[in-house]
Amino acid sequence: MATDDDVQVTEDSALGGARSVGLVETKTWTFTDPPLELDCGRTLSPVTIAYETYGALNEARDNAVLIFHALSGDAHVAGYHTATDRKPGWWDIMVGPGKAFDTDQYCVICANVIGGCKGSTGPASINPETGRPYGPDFPIVTVGDMVKAQKRLIDHLGIDRLLAVAGGSMGGMLALDWAVRYPDQVASVLAIATSARLSAQGIAFNEVGRQAIMADPHWAEGRYYDGESPRAGLAIARMVGHITYLSDEQMHVKFGRRLQDRETFGYDFRTEFQVESYLRYQGTSFVKRFDANSYLYITKAIDYFDLANGHHSLVEAFRDVRAEFLVLSFTSDWLFPTAQAIELVRAAQVNGIQTTFMEIPSPHGHDSFLLPNPQQEQAVAGFLAKVHRQNGASSRRAC
Repeated sequence: MATDDDVQVTEDSALGGARSVGLVETKTWTFTDPPLELDCGRTLSPVTIAYETYGALNEARDNAVLIFHALSGDAHVAGYHTATDRKPGWWDIMVGPGKAFDTDQYCVICANVIGGCKGSTGPASINPETGRPYGPDFPIVTVGDMVKAQKRLIDHLGIDRLLAVAGGSMGGMLALDWAVRYPDQVASVLAIATSARLSAQGIAFNEVGRQAIMADPHWAEGRYYDGESPRAGLAIARMVGHITYLSDEQMHVKFGRRLQDRETFGYDFRTEFQVESYLRYQGTSFVKRFDANSYLYITKAIDYFDLANGHHSLVEAFRDVRAEFLVLSFTSDWLFPTAQAIELVRAAQVNGIQTTFMEIPSPHGHDSFLLPNPQQEQAVAGFLAKVHRQNGASSRRAC
């Protein structure tokens, strides 16, 4: 059983310029049967997936590109929801007419992961057994579970094979899992600022964030939806996480040791340094748009991810993969350093998988993939164009 609330994309070149996808609306699709079988041994039903589409499917339905978001992202990858939006989707610099993910050529799809809080089923969703939000009763989900849910969406859309799966950070993990889990249904993989598994250091930072949330008295063991949410704990978690997205060089250039709104030390615990003010702003703004329980669940899914799980090695994990790979890393990314990208490249190449690798100079740390970068844009555009030519092109029809 499924319900569908599809809304067509509206093109509005006046909003965001001629290279913008214009106004878009989020679509939702819900499935119940069969329930989604989770890695933890439980099942989940009903499952709602929020997603957006841009561009159009061609007649052969072989030009679809599935983009995955990172930890705090959502399905809104490009364009605007209203004419008064101050900011476009989170990767608008990459998705649109004539951009790297060219919506004149490809049908681009982006879906919010399960466990999230932006329209897909997660801990804030209503538990059909109780009529109240799941909270801590929501099952632990993995990256693999997120992929399985999105595979159901792609099947619903009538797409047998994706031209590409793409993502950065956690999104790159989903792209890698898709290629290993469904080798016959994806032609190419764009793995950006990601790795086959999170390092111990990365897990440690995630745990600090989770502990900050759970130490907030308003967390209430995850059952806070009828009262005050753990805003302070979530803000601290975001502050800690945000530090890992930046680089020392970037923080030095942007903030240094400059003071905020004062010329001398105050010898107190108020905000004094510009970097303190910046982090507090990041934390405060984040709690307005994200659910604390979703933060717990998604970071745990990232920690659990290991592409070699169920295989003797990472090399063996790539054994049945048939997709061509583009792997990008950034020089200042210390959360997902280049060495981890090279590990992916070597495992793919041992299996004879055609792989393109590029380390891109950037001072912006892990967040580099979200910022304008001509080398990233050219690499993605060129790679997709080549894969598209190899897979043929057909006449277009509505996505």
